[in-house]
Amino acid sequence: MRIVPIFLLLAALYACQQQPSQADNPMIPVTYPTTATVDQTDEYHGTSITDPYRWLEIDTAADVEAWVKAQNEVTFGYLAQIPYRKQIADRYAELFNYPKYGIPQRAGEYYFFAKNDGLQNQAVWYIQKGLNGTPEVFLDPNAMSKDGTVAVSPIGISQDDKYFAYAKSSGGSDWQEIHIIEIAAKKELPDVLKWVKFSGAAWHGNGFFYSRYPEPAKGAELSGNNQYHSIYYHQLGAPQSKDKLVYEDRQNPNFYHYGNVTEDGKYFIMYVAPGTDGFATYYKDLTKDGPITPLFTGYNNKSSVVHNIGNRFLVLTDIDAPNYRLVEVDIAKPDKTNWKEIIPQRDNLLQSVSTGSGKLFVNYLVNATDRYYQMNYDGSNRQEIQLPGLGSAGGFGGKEDDPVQFYAFTSFIYPNTIFRYDPATGKSEAFFKSDLKFNPEDYTEKQVFYSSKDGTKVSMFLVHRKDLKMNGKNPTQLYGYGGFNISLTPSFSASRLILLENGGVYAMPNLRGGGEYGEEWHKAGMLDKKQNVFDDFIAAAEYLIAEKYTSPDKLAIAGGSNGGLLVGAAMTQRPELFAVAFPAVGVLDMLRYHKFTVGKGWIPEYGSSENPEQFKYLIKYSPLHNLKPGVRYPSTMITTADHDDRVVPAHSFKFAAQLQQAHQGDNPVLIRIETQAGHGAGKPTSKVIEEQADIWSFFFYNTNSPVKYDIKG
Repeated sequence: MRIVPIFLLLAALYACQQQPSQADNPMIPVTYPTTATVDQTDEYHGTSITDPYRWLEIDTAADVEAWVKAQNEVTFGYLAQIPYRKQIADRYAELFNYPKYGIPQRAGEYYFFAKNDGLQNQAVWYIQKGLNGTPEVFLDPNAMSKDGTVAVSPIGISQDDKYFAYAKSSGGSDWQEIHIIEIAAKKELPDVLKWVKFSGAAWHGNGFFYSRYPEPAKGAELSGNNQYHSIYYHQLGAPQSKDKLVYEDRQNPNFYHYGNVTEDGKYFIMYVAPGTDGFATYYKDLTKDGPITPLFTGYNNKSSVVHNIGNRFLVLTDIDAPNYRLVEVDIAKPDKTNWKEIIPQRDNLLQSVSTGSGKLFVNYLVNATDRYYQMNYDGSNRQEIQLPGLGSAGGFGGKEDDPVQFYAFTSFIYPNTIFRYDPATGKSEAFFKSDLKFNPEDYTEKQVFYSSKDGTKVSMFLVHRKDLKMNGKNPTQLYGYGGFNISLTPSFSASRLILLENGGVYAMPNLRGGGEYGEEWHKAGMLDKKQNVFDDFIAAAEYLIAEKYTSPDKLAIAGGSNGGLLVGAAMTQRPELFAVAFPAVGVLDMLRYHKFTVGKGWIPEYGSSENPEQFKYLIKYSPLHNLKPGVRYPSTMITTADHDDRVVPAHSFKFAAQLQQAHQGDNPVLIRIETQAGHGAGKPTSKVIEEQADIWSFFFYNTNSPVKYDIKG
């Protein structure tokens, strides 16, 4: 759930002619399209709420398509007048053009890994025999479409290492198709499973378990309410219509159901979740035709089966442990009084536990940076794995007979590198590393702590050139998320280097609502405490200004999805504090978000307007409903996509229309609507480069900031 980092190449190729100050740049005039209104009023527990742009929710309607076209004409017409837009795009393409590798996965005698040569729209999957074999193309999604909008991801290798299952998505949609390849022959089987979301392929016997929805109504594929997420078993070679229904819940149509099979093939582990927070855990003994048995009931906690030793399950749980612990549960006597504690709760978050090579690999988060330890299954022989530095790591996992492990490491100034790790010796060596011409010594990354509105101490990462002048004049991007127990940790980004090499500052706070400091930190920023998240973000901006990193006329805020909500709330609550706002694919209508696709799954995090008490706090911060006429809002570029079926584009459409109507000022408030793209995953490189170039061009132009790229071209 993290952003994968990318690398920097040679900056000295560019002339350093400085642009005139923005005060000398002409104001680019904007005439917004006329957006029709409708007479729509809804009653919420005695309160009348108007919704004049309700018609924009019908994404397939001809008038909405015309509105999208008109808005894009205005937006791209504005961006075309920024003099250094092409130079930024060219520079970013050069920065992006380096080989990018994924973590290898083993299947018997073969290893798989993903690689993007540089500017390929999608990464290609390669196969090689052994660690020293010659890589061959195994799966190339770039050959599946002309515009690079088909993406693939592996979702399960069969237990006998014969078959490779992958999910295929088109145009950025969350909808996927499952396909199967026979590994040795590199032959694609005719099996195609449709209407799949949020699923793996949990192999058992001559097939696998997977999760899917019923086929949606025609025309409602990208916005309809998804219900009855159920588990099926697919037998290889059989049509999908013959798949066996394993589990469904007709009483709770909004619940999610998904699972996996233990490495020994004995148990199917099933998780049942009302939404994106707590879940129940069940298991089924696959050696006999028995029932699906509850192991952890209720939805207030999170308990995941990591591994099993016979009928003893190793479980990562937050029960009586908001920072998590690992316990051993004998399923013959599962009562809590019989649990054996393998790894007790500590002061730092136990973020994950995985198994491979007969060992436990234990990941702690310490002030939002990773630490890894290797242990025996009983928690003994704890050895720290020496990472290259303070940053983010991931990997470590596989089968018990894996001879080696692999992991990735990155930080803000350490490009993503794949390491090979030997569990026997505890030694790491670089396995995939790009030949970079980037000097991290030019930059600094550090962590500071500041006080939020209520006195809570919040950590924040800062990245900038070492020669930065603390004069309050530095263009700065403040990026945040703050929700769903997701942790923001250091990562390398070629896009961000556009900011840094032009004298900018990147700031990333670890807001409440995230997972950086355990479940209590998460709970302090959800439901009726969501305002804490916005207060933390606003306090971060005030800290940056007080410490003279930047000033309100140089400061931009950015975030996507739940982070788009964060930006929308911050810019409506403190519009004078920011020069620029980038709400991306944001949840911006807090009264109706749960009525589209999978939005109802976020009710445990946000609450619902259908609940009278929760309505009271939702209406106070819902960005759409807190735009006020006559206010000068920051220069804003909303970004969304026509195939986003997670946070449907109606959020952004309605917010843009309302913002353009309410805004008072000659600074621009625009919406950029990508076509054949979705929430972000699987977006082709060509679209990524175009979008990031537009964002940075808009940022520099509207923060009066010089750009060091030669515009003479």
